[in-house]
Amino acid sequence: MSNKRWKIGLVGVGRGSGYGKLFAEHPDCQVVACCDASEQALAQFQKELGLADSACFTQYETFLGMPMDAVFIGTPIPAHADQTVKAMEAGLHVLSEVTAAATVEDCRRIVAAVRKAKKIYMFAENCVYWPFVQEWKTMVAAGRIGEVFYAECEYLHPIRSMIVDPATNAPRWRAHRAPLHYCSHSLGPILEITGDRIVRAMGAGQGHRVLPAGGIGGIDIQLGLFETRKGALIKLLRSSVAPRHPSMHYYMLQGTKGFVETDRLGPRGPGHLYVEGEMETAQTIPLPMIDASLPASARAGGHGTAEYALVRDFLHTLDTGRKPDLDEIRAMDLTVPGLVAHESAMRGGIWLDVPEMT
Repeated sequence: MSNKRWKIGLVGVGRGSGYGKLFAEHPDCQVVACCDASEQALAQFQKELGLADSACFTQYETFLGMPMDAVFIGTPIPAHADQTVKAMEAGLHVLSEVTAAATVEDCRRIVAAVRKAKKIYMFAENCVYWPFVQEWKTMVAAGRIGEVFYAECEYLHPIRSMIVDPATNAPRWRAHRAPLHYCSHSLGPILEITGDRIVRAMGAGQGHRVLPAGGIGGIDIQLGLFETRKGALIKLLRSSVAPRHPSMHYYMLQGTKGFVETDRLGPRGPGHLYVEGEMETAQTIPLPMIDASLPASARAGGHGTAEYALVRDFLHTLDTGRKPDLDEIRAMDLTVPGLVAHESAMRGGIWLDVPEMT
């Protein structure tokens, strides 16, 4: 239990509603304000959390004037950089939804703002908090599958109506988000498990067969290939339009002594593990997405208990003042490779260096 009750503000209540419920139910914090450009969305969230009219805003700058300690940013990705910088300038800590920013330059701006303000910035990459990811991290650290030299990650999630309005055929903001830009749910667990970072990237994919009106967000599918500091290769496959039901997260790590992977129908399992010398062929293994030791309310975020654990860690960093593992530098490790890989795809698939945000 904290000695302080942290005052939290939420901006972008569509995505922020899941986190908002977790913050609202946590004994160490209080949701004191929310902000959204949509008055309808704002009114619904105001009702759910029982907030006064004076705590609800459609203008971000006015919202920042509320007496708060931290803000959760769950707005469209192109707004993340400006809103993070302004929150830092207002003396507030930030928990930011993925992707950190829409351009490499905006990533640099965030890092500079965090260093200047000396406030906590944490990246809300929930997939690294799935229990099976932490189990794999322990297994890899113990050397059970040997040195990891290759990994795969795939995220196929058809959200066509969120890219192009089906009623008007007008593009929405995700029409400007290339598939490879949304890479942290895929690269995050791989880099969390290996403790690595990406140094070079290339990409491919420009076709528009499925959703021609979808801009770069409607590209059929994109492939990213990445080289890490430790010399491993990672292959990433991403699509926001390809017909795939259920939608799929897939992870695989190949080591010098064996491999571990999820099922291609999704991470709920079973998974597969092979360790040379321990077994003749791959065995099925569970892939827990829920930490059974946590209360039932921990599932309110919508991704097992991952978001509850993430919020718990964010509040712990506020209590201790220590930088989180998913700080501004790690956020860019999980963001910039996708931005660079998409640029590579647009330039014909050349290898490009991934800048380090030092």
